[in-house]
Amino acid sequence: MRPTLSWTPTEDLPPGSTDPGPVADALGAGGVLVLSGAGLSTESGIPDYRGEGGSLSRHTPMTYQDFTASARARRRYWARSHLGWRTFGRALPNAGHRSVAAFGRHGLLSGVITQNVDGLHQAGGSEGVVELHGSLDRVVCLSCGALSPRRDLARRLEEANPGFEPVAAGINPDGDADLTDEQVGDFRVVPCAVCGGVLKPDVVFFGEAVPPARVEHCRELVRGAASLLVLGSSLTVMSGLRFVRQAAQAGKPVLIVNRDPTRGDRHAVTRVALPLGATLTAVAAHLGIPVEDRSGAGGPDA
Repeated sequence: MRPTLSWTPTEDLPPGSTDPGPVADALGAGGVLVLSGAGLSTESGIPDYRGEGGSLSRHTPMTYQDFTASARARRRYWARSHLGWRTFGRALPNAGHRSVAAFGRHGLLSGVITQNVDGLHQAGGSEGVVELHGSLDRVVCLSCGALSPRRDLARRLEEANPGFEPVAAGINPDGDADLTDEQVGDFRVVPCAVCGGVLKPDVVFFGEAVPPARVEHCRELVRGAASLLVLGSSLTVMSGLRFVRQAAQAGKPVLIVNRDPTRGDRHAVTRVALPLGATLTAVAAHLGIPVEDRSGAGGPDA
C-alpha cells in the first residue's frame, strides 16, 4: 500500500485567523510542546511538501519499500541526495527556528518534536529536540546497524564519482535533488565501510514506521505538556497527527500556525494563517523575549 502523500478537506473547516494572540497567551503560560513540520524551514530555502509550490507537485518521495527492493532505486536516490546535500547542508536557521529556541531558553517550552530532518532547530539554538523522522546528517547500515556521519559518506561518494556536477531542477524537503535518469547516469553507490551492507540515511522514509520507542517518548511529552503548538505542518501523515489527536482528547489546547488548512484544524482552538518567521518573532517581542540571531551557525553539515 502506498503511503498517504496528500489530503483534501472533506468537511467545512473554520477559516484561518490573523490573530497570534492565543499563541502568545499559551506561550506566556508555559508548558508548551512544539511540533514542527516542513513549513518552518521554507524561509531557510528548503521547500515544503504540500504548500504553494510544494515539492509533491513535481516529485514523489522515495519510499522505504522502493529503496530496499531495488538497487536501481538506491542509485537514483543516492545520486539525487548526494547532490541535494550540498545545498541542504548549507541551510541556515531562520527567524522561526530562532524564536522557538528563544522560547525554550526562557523556560516556556516543555519540549520540541520536529518532523523535519534538516537539523535547523538545533542549529538555531534549541536543545533536546526529538527528531521524529531522524536526521539526514547520519547514515545507517541496514545490515549491521552501524551509524556514521553523513559528511563521511559525502566524501566517499565524491571519491567514487569524480566530476559528478549535474544541475538540479530543485531541492526537496528530504534533501533529495530533482534529477533526470540521464543525469543520474551510472552514479556509483558505496557500501557500508564496516560490513559492506546497504547504506540508508538515518531518516524515516515514506512507508516506513517511526520506531515505537520514539513514538512513546513523544506521547509522554504530550502527556506532560500544557498545550501543543504546531508550526508549519499540514498534519497529513499520521506520524504527526496522532499527537494532535492525543492532546485534543486529553483536553489540552492545540494551536496551529500554518498558512494553509491542516488535517488537524478541527482539533485546534485556532489556526493562525500567517507567515511563521514574522509571526513567531512578533509573539516573542510581545512577550519581551529577544530572538538571538545565529546567522553564523550552519545547518547539519556545519
